[in-house]
Amino acid sequence: MLAYTKEKTIVTDLTVHELLQEIDRYLWYWVDFEKPTNEEKQILSDKFQFHSLALKDCFHYLQRPKLDHYDDYHFLVLNSFQSNTLKPLEIDIFTGQNFVVSFHYHQHVAIDQVWERVVKGNAPLEQGIHFILYKILDKLVDSFFPIAQQCEDKLTHLETRPLNSQMSNQLDQVFQVRKDLLKLRHIIWPMRDLIYRIISSHHIAHDDELKRYMLDIQDHIHKLSSMIDSSREMASDIRDNYISLNSNRMNAVMMRLTLIATIFMPLTFVAGVYGMNFENMPELKNPFGYFIVLGIMVIVAVLMYIEFRKKGWFNQE
Repeated sequence: MLAYTKEKTIVTDLTVHELLQEIDRYLWYWVDFEKPTNEEKQILSDKFQFHSLALKDCFHYLQRPKLDHYDDYHFLVLNSFQSNTLKPLEIDIFTGQNFVVSFHYHQHVAIDQVWERVVKGNAPLEQGIHFILYKILDKLVDSFFPIAQQCEDKLTHLETRPLNSQMSNQLDQVFQVRKDLLKLRHIIWPMRDLIYRIISSHHIAHDDELKRYMLDIQDHIHKLSSMIDSSREMASDIRDNYISLNSNRMNAVMMRLTLIATIFMPLTFVAGVYGMNFENMPELKNPFGYFIVLGIMVIVAVLMYIEFRKKGWFNQE
């Protein structure tokens, strides 16, 4: 944990007990619980006395982003994600007039970066908890951009890639990108609503400077939403093009097979007639009957092929 004293210095080597004993000494403090133990979970209830419903959300469920107001503090649920699987991860934040308490079961780069910046003094310490809350939200939202950009680049590559015999593999890639975009959408849309609630709430964003910061995050998350919508439309277009092309190819194959079967229909008829083995078939005793019938069959097949070729039915793509 870290605290900002009235002498304008940062103190980091504190326990919760020491912090609460000399609470009047500090202008604000930040306690971060990363991968908390059972004893650390108990501190939230025993020492900080947070509401049981908020603690229930922290301990037992993966919550969607939300904002709850209590008497003298606010409870925020934020969502991040695992970079390899895009599985949503939860960050819980309690924020009051002079404190921030963050609670999460996984390590988050956003938390680490903000913590390091505050410890090194590279932050407007006078703004305290407002700056910490803003930077955590800002880092979380910015972390979504590389994934969204990666999805967009994959789709652009697939769109410009020539369609070939590996079309099914390309279609699988499109569906995978759509799946990733859907996961992002399920994280970003609730975060967008949360940012809007923070801006609209007079409980948190009552300070003009903080509201400007939050509006900047809102601009970023709207840009993210536009990127995801655009990528989803592009993925749908590519998918529809692939399916349409595959359907056209299948139709062309079926047409060729139909033409071949049509050519062989009269040949099969002639072969069937002369294969009936009736005794009174004068052509059977003709010494040239076999060659005459074969010739007629060849002529019929060639004439039909030429006619279909003129109509362009063999050139359908």
